[in-house]
Amino acid sequence: MKLATLKNNTRDGRLAVVSKDLSRYVLVEHIALTMQQALDNWDSVVVELEATYQSLNRQQLEQALPFDESLCHSPLPRAYQWADGSAYVNHVELVRKARGAEMPESFWHDPLMYQGGSDSFIGPTDDIEMADESWGIDFEGEVAIVTGDVPMGEESSDCLQHIRLLMLVNDVSLRGLIPGELAKGFGFFQSKPSSAFSPVAVTPDELSDNWLGGKVTLPLVSTYNGQLFGQPNAGVDMTFSFTELVAHAAKTRPLSAGAVIGSGTVSNKQGTDFGTSIEEGGVGYSCIAEVRMIETIRDGKPTTSFMKFGDTIKLEMNDSNGESIFGSINQKVVRYER
Repeated sequence: MKLATLKNNTRDGRLAVVSKDLSRYVLVEHIALTMQQALDNWDSVVVELEATYQSLNRQQLEQALPFDESLCHSPLPRAYQWADGSAYVNHVELVRKARGAEMPESFWHDPLMYQGGSDSFIGPTDDIEMADESWGIDFEGEVAIVTGDVPMGEESSDCLQHIRLLMLVNDVSLRGLIPGELAKGFGFFQSKPSSAFSPVAVTPDELSDNWLGGKVTLPLVSTYNGQLFGQPNAGVDMTFSFTELVAHAAKTRPLSAGAVIGSGTVSNKQGTDFGTSIEEGGVGYSCIAEVRMIETIRDGKPTTSFMKFGDTIKLEMNDSNGESIFGSINQKVVRYER
């Protein structure tokens, strides 16, 4: 099943069911007004939502309208919880190598996770508004899941049943602000502005055999300024599955329905120490920072710049037939004006 949130004059938008081929949608106010309402009452609404989805795919609903990604907000325009992990330890290792730091052995066994701002997600085609290019504007291509209610202390082996939906995310990072914030010893805040999620959130069964052991085994395609930048497989080199990330987040607190948990930047080592760019015949990267890290390790300094005003980024994931699963995050960096 595929669900979306259409923008209207409210903060939380209105829930829609979207056809499998992303061509049509129907509003479902009679079932649930918003995505959060559907998640809060999942067990009582999921059957009717699924029946609507199947009827829509069979073109049996006369009220169906053409689907347009620009009409969408992020599936959850705001969420009670946004916790972003770093499941691809290759990415973490590169960050530390670039600054000459050893990576603690515990990073391979205990996930990194930070609690991000969830009150102001932006839409998948909304501009990335920034006041200053010197902040080091970077995109980060990730996969994210949305949970139902998760009891505190839930074991990883029991967490799969709590995963309701999957999405893509552009977790925008301001690389120039990160070092100063981390030096304070209290984590990210200003360096992590509003994230954008894919137009459509899908139930795990939509991925069929590509949802395996709490991992999505498909490439995440990044197109930067119209050029293919990366297509690493989200199921490769993912040290911690989503079930492990959910268990980590719920170790000392319960998670409420609608909690969003990110995978961290999708990153593949590709049989090398650093990974390989598209130009060099590899699968590339899901953020600019990894390219700069590799340049620093190899050449002593980075030469690739971060995003400038006018730059564009598109994130998408296709099924085995080449069809888009989630729709695309398609954004431009623009100067913020109050």
